[in-house]
Amino acid sequence: MGYGDLGCYGQRYISTPNIDRMAEEGMRFTQAYAGCPVSAPSRCSFMTGQHTGHAKIRGNREYWGGSVMRQNMFGENADYYVIGQEPYDMTHPIIPELFKAKGYRTGMFGKWAGGYWNYDYPDTYATLPDGNTDTSRSCESSSCSLPNLRGIDCYYGPVCQFQAHTYYPNFLNRYDPEGRGDTHLVAEVMEQNIKHPGVNTGSKEYEDRPQYSADLIHRYALEWLDRQTDEAPFLGIFTYTLPHAELFQPRDSILERYHRLFPASEERSYNTNAWSWYYGGNDKHAQFAAMITRLDVYVGEILQKVREKGLAGNTLVIFTSDNGPHEEGGADPSFFGRDGKLRGIKRSTYEGGIRIPFICWGAGIPKGTVSEHQLAFYDLMPTFMEYSRAFTRKEIAGHSKAEGETAFDGISFCPTMLGKPRRQQKHDFLYWEMSDGGTEVIGVRQGDWKLVVSQGKPFLYDLKTDIHEDQDLKAMYPDKLAELISIVRREHTDSPLFPITLP
Repeated sequence: MGYGDLGCYGQRYISTPNIDRMAEEGMRFTQAYAGCPVSAPSRCSFMTGQHTGHAKIRGNREYWGGSVMRQNMFGENADYYVIGQEPYDMTHPIIPELFKAKGYRTGMFGKWAGGYWNYDYPDTYATLPDGNTDTSRSCESSSCSLPNLRGIDCYYGPVCQFQAHTYYPNFLNRYDPEGRGDTHLVAEVMEQNIKHPGVNTGSKEYEDRPQYSADLIHRYALEWLDRQTDEAPFLGIFTYTLPHAELFQPRDSILERYHRLFPASEERSYNTNAWSWYYGGNDKHAQFAAMITRLDVYVGEILQKVREKGLAGNTLVIFTSDNGPHEEGGADPSFFGRDGKLRGIKRSTYEGGIRIPFICWGAGIPKGTVSEHQLAFYDLMPTFMEYSRAFTRKEIAGHSKAEGETAFDGISFCPTMLGKPRRQQKHDFLYWEMSDGGTEVIGVRQGDWKLVVSQGKPFLYDLKTDIHEDQDLKAMYPDKLAELISIVRREHTDSPLFPITLP
């Protein structure tokens, strides 16, 4: 989801009344940033409190391809038996581990993207101290960096973000000892879906699949939320998959509303070919808009559940996106306003690729406020720690320092969120880097100055006068360019898994 895809951020075509109300009842941030311009490392930044110059994951390194292309059969449908991404560093704590240790009940629903899972060896785990970085070992084990081993009490969704590309999958992953008696991560086969061809066959019969993963994940999340009481604290991480590249969903009243709104002359088509993971059609504008409205409905039901259970007085809810929009699968961000006129999309460190909607709602947050405080995903760990009051100041400070290989780079924005901006400590700079499929990008923001590095080539912008990042000022301000490049050199730690060209 892009910065400009919600009504409260200026979107004119898409209806998002629940999220807009959330902003009216809470705090909306206008200069909040994802951890990275692509999914897995952005989520890693959130989970670890590290920016992507320090974090282990800096791209979507997949485990389903290469030497593990053998597939299992679901009905007549083949699917990969090893799924997932490069595992998180096992020596570095992540948010659910920290909160579980403090007595929190933890649940996660949606994409994991922090390790791989082996269908044939679901409960046999790699034992390398930092998780498995040897692709060949994935043939004989699952990663030890999976939800059931990283502080999550209940999980439901696609472990692999590649699997999340289709909304009508052959299976979803589940770990729910309390509700289902699971002892390890399992596959819940979509028995009704596998009666019909998969999306990668190119067959139109894919439309006959009835089990829509977004709805299933949301219902499971609500079921888990309904189990929670005010007798024990809880942490819910709802990493829903809407919107994403496969612009296809149930043909219900939500979608039909946008079919009526967008005439055929303004629509966009996308053709499905064999081995494609995105289903085609001639209604991609309507599909995209309906996905966001559907997500808005989910958000409304979550907030209503919190209210019904009497938990609104001591619960914090944050809504955000893991990176800017893309043009895959027929998506058309320019039609919907190109991210509020920001330049760049997913996989870019221009503002459009990393600046995201960010709304905080809950106890202690001033209603109807807008903040220009600059924050990034790696600030969420110390913010949660401070807000929860479950951690000492020493613990929070220890998780906010950037020292050595186990650096924590975040700064709590709790003072800002609770209406005390004068007490807010600010970043000297924000930092991003990504190495993914041959695309190498770096970004630094320092005040209004912005450094963008693409394939090793630097560009310098002044966001105060040039929010669209059109005027490269490096020739006019060589000293500022050198200063920001020195930050890159200092903050980047080499990674053999994600090599990158420095400026």
